[in-house]
Amino acid sequence: MTRVLRAVPVAIVLAGVALAGQPQPVRPPIQYTLRFPAARNNYVDVEARVPAAGRATIEMMMPVWTPGSYLVREYARNVEGLTASASGQALTAEKINKNRWRIATSGAREVTLAYRVFSHELTVRNNWVDADFAMLNAAQTFMTLADETAPREHDVRLELPAGWKTSVTGMPAARDGQPNHYLAPDFDTLVDSPIVAGNPSVHEFTVAGKPHLLVDVSEGGVFDGASAARDLERIVKADEAFWSGLPYDKYVFFNLLTGTSGGLEHRNSVMMMATRWSQGTRSAYLDWLSLASHEYFHLWNVKRLRPIELGPFDYEHEVYPRSLWVSEGLTDYYGDLQVHRAGLSSRGEYLAQMSAAIRALQTTPGRLTQTAEMASFDAWIKQYRPDENTLNTVISYYTKGAVLGFVLDARIRAATREARSLDDVMRLAFTRYSGARGFTPQQFRDTASEVAGMDLGPWFARALDSTEEIEYSHALEWYGLELRAPAAPFDPPGWLGVKTRVDAGRLIVANVPRGTPAFDAGVNPEDEIVAIDDFRVAADQLDKRLESYKPGDKVTLLVARREELKRLPVTLGAEPADRWNLVVRPEATPEQRAHLGQWLGGNR
Repeated sequence: MTRVLRAVPVAIVLAGVALAGQPQPVRPPIQYTLRFPAARNNYVDVEARVPAAGRATIEMMMPVWTPGSYLVREYARNVEGLTASASGQALTAEKINKNRWRIATSGAREVTLAYRVFSHELTVRNNWVDADFAMLNAAQTFMTLADETAPREHDVRLELPAGWKTSVTGMPAARDGQPNHYLAPDFDTLVDSPIVAGNPSVHEFTVAGKPHLLVDVSEGGVFDGASAARDLERIVKADEAFWSGLPYDKYVFFNLLTGTSGGLEHRNSVMMMATRWSQGTRSAYLDWLSLASHEYFHLWNVKRLRPIELGPFDYEHEVYPRSLWVSEGLTDYYGDLQVHRAGLSSRGEYLAQMSAAIRALQTTPGRLTQTAEMASFDAWIKQYRPDENTLNTVISYYTKGAVLGFVLDARIRAATREARSLDDVMRLAFTRYSGARGFTPQQFRDTASEVAGMDLGPWFARALDSTEEIEYSHALEWYGLELRAPAAPFDPPGWLGVKTRVDAGRLIVANVPRGTPAFDAGVNPEDEIVAIDDFRVAADQLDKRLESYKPGDKVTLLVARREELKRLPVTLGAEPADRWNLVVRPEATPEQRAHLGQWLGGNR
């Protein structure tokens, strides 16, 4: 997608049409050189040679956010020591707002900028540089000419420190074929092409004649990259079959095994972070595979099939999509499902993963406060800024979208007697709205109704525009499933309902979910729980103490709040049963079991 910050006059557009087929003047690229003289101190040095075309001034811009992560992150805060020159002569560089600089060129044809970027945030949306490796996201690294109305190439060359062997990116190689030299056809491609440099372990496989790289940083002799690459190959093949092709020349799975977590999709790569012990347990490895599958599915659903609000990109201002439940939530649904369809998880493991999503939704009080579309709309101020009351006021569009995917898929399958499914909705929407077009919320709803052969408008209104509970019975009946609760304990303890943490030996209330005895009693986040009925509670003994009480018991909770002791009367309750475990009914009919097989495939 092409960034648009200024309207293009109609006359220019018409002139472009008139000149179609004639040779067009080549716009010189912006040329960047990245160096690492202070890598151990977490800096990358950037030199940018910027065409000025003899203009008296130019303006340079750095993004304030990066696509896929909906929060203004103010990347310019990490820029230091900007200087400008032309032909060796210093020029005046003036910062004119938080992320723009104006350069007085003195009529030069080319201006050279030099600056440093502090890079010490080990997340998928920031930069990291140390003595061992560099992970660079373009939005935090590169300035570009502001207000351009046509694409311009961005040339990137890395000069690696001694001891670093290579760099890897999804960006195309430069025309000279030299190592560590890349050429993005436009700024959007540059922003969508993270770079890892150092000594990563690279595992390659081929699908449909196209190379795929698993680039591991810090395997440490623990993470088996070769076997992980074989499993990724199966996921790629499952998605190739789903979408009937692969829309790229190569793909890169960046896998930074740094002990942190997260993933961020790009147009032909993904930046993932995990622990090198991700294969240590079956559940941990399934989590890693699901992360990779989720991010890879984004190749189609968000990088090409996108909400209309997400393009063309405006890197300097928020945009407000209402369909992130599609872009992220349905991708979450397919992330686990495609792992299963690839034969990498059992039916029981997949149902356990879907159970976890349902449980997360149904135990979050915020589901009764915020709609799915508003969760998307408010992503900029809520999704990435959780606080002590978030669980009471916010529902994740990831979680609710995944659960809606499960229910909607079953509804379409039942309406068409298995002739169509949510798979067909995704493919039809991709055919109609991928690329430069984008889809509106109503267009996606209409596409689903068309595939289902029935008006799904009332269902969408309830699912997306209201905070009514999701109705599961239709999906459960179609597949022969049930939501089962474990047997109730014979002698249940009293239940307070707070979420706590231990801080310097003190028992601190982290948050207080609505509908719990603690909430009804007026317990606040950041209260320190000192005692129950005047008997001291050790920081690690709250659950054990509550075993001495029964549901319905009236107790007095002693808390410290802002250095003042308060006594709060509490009537303890019974902890709600975990009734969100999806299991196949023993009495499921052959027809229901066939529906389950149609959905999940033959994998057991």
